[in-house]
Amino acid sequence: MDTSDSGTAPRANAPEPESGPREAGTGPEPAPRRGWRRWAMDTRPLARPAYRRLWVSTIVTAVGSQLTAVAVPKQIYDITGSSAWVGAAGLAGLVPLVVFALWGGAVADTMDRRKLLLITNTGIAVTSLLFFVQAATGLASVAVLMVLLALQQAFWGLNSPARSASIARLVPADELPAANALGSTVMQTGQVVGPLLAGVLIPVIGLPELYLIDAVALCVTVWAVYRLPALLPLSGAGKRRAGLREVVAGFRYIAGHTVLLLSFLADIVAMVLGMPRALFPQLAAETYAGWGEGFALGLLYAAIPIGAVAGGLFSGVFSRVRRHGWMVIGAVVAWGAAVAGFGLSGNLWVAAVFLAVAGVADMVSMVFRGSILLSAATDEMRGRMQGVFTVVVAGGPRLADALHGTAGSAFGPRGAVAGGGLLVVVVMLALALAVPALRRYRV
Repeated sequence: MDTSDSGTAPRANAPEPESGPREAGTGPEPAPRRGWRRWAMDTRPLARPAYRRLWVSTIVTAVGSQLTAVAVPKQIYDITGSSAWVGAAGLAGLVPLVVFALWGGAVADTMDRRKLLLITNTGIAVTSLLFFVQAATGLASVAVLMVLLALQQAFWGLNSPARSASIARLVPADELPAANALGSTVMQTGQVVGPLLAGVLIPVIGLPELYLIDAVALCVTVWAVYRLPALLPLSGAGKRRAGLREVVAGFRYIAGHTVLLLSFLADIVAMVLGMPRALFPQLAAETYAGWGEGFALGLLYAAIPIGAVAGGLFSGVFSRVRRHGWMVIGAVVAWGAAVAGFGLSGNLWVAAVFLAVAGVADMVSMVFRGSILLSAATDEMRGRMQGVFTVVVAGGPRLADALHGTAGSAFGPRGAVAGGGLLVVVVMLALALAVPALRRYRV
């Protein structure tokens, strides 16, 4: 392992102050940004070699992972001709993701996070290679695809908490919002570029090669993680075993820290009550059919990620704000208001603008909720906090699909969307007023 950058993170046996890693925060303060640079993305974390390697690897894999995310349902549909099987594949991936994200958070708090990232990224790469093998050999087995998908999501569940928790060891606390904005922008860009690229490549090279591209891209991630400094537990946590007791302890920790609990509740409120994607097909077919159903559907799905990417590119506007709690409250309220505006819009382009504004708000919320989890929790709990975060992010939109689908049938799609957005605003403001911990939180 290359240890030339080990100064970017604390030594494994050194105490870490709660404000962030000591080594990452040393050095002269950067000159204040002037002119247009005040608005542009805050790139300070990229000056730290270890974080830069992790971030560059994310650029490659953000697109590669989306290739597989498109290829798997496409292959299942080609085999079965049934959308029901495609939906079942989503469930097959969700269950192991939830289980292993919770356990993976506990594991990340008891062992070298770099080592865990090496193991899990290698596992994900091998799974992508197995996807390639089954497609190239013409196996055409839905059961094999389901098993591979479950295995891939299990590795991802173990990987995600360790990856997110490591950021607080690679950058100082005041750069956490900027680091989260950089990472979130890359992931959102991948969600836009990856599916478009897959749509272009499938007719040209076929599904097997899509899986192979993802496997090769993951090798870049493995190499980047290999060159990270060791990220051993800062306390005696390495002597514990990551079992059910540690997972339960993580939930108790959340319950005992109001600001952490509210950060999770804020995301649940926004996603469960206000994520309208389940109604996009009906809206495209009925409300916006005049623009072409296919075009309308594609624009609706792309609008939120496009807004999130724009929010990331101009994250310099908010990344230095210290009142993280107020930023979360404001972002969730803005999300709800934008979703309500979308529900009331009869014009496709106005609707897309509202969804893009919601995407910007979602980016701001992600940045500051992630920063709160990393700064308000101690290092020995960060993995478990990120494990719960992964479950909330993965599970919230799926619950929203069921809720909005039902509400859309009962009240009509536009009424369900607008009502959900207004509920987000009301519930979030009520939480903020009733419990002051989030309002008062700052770094």
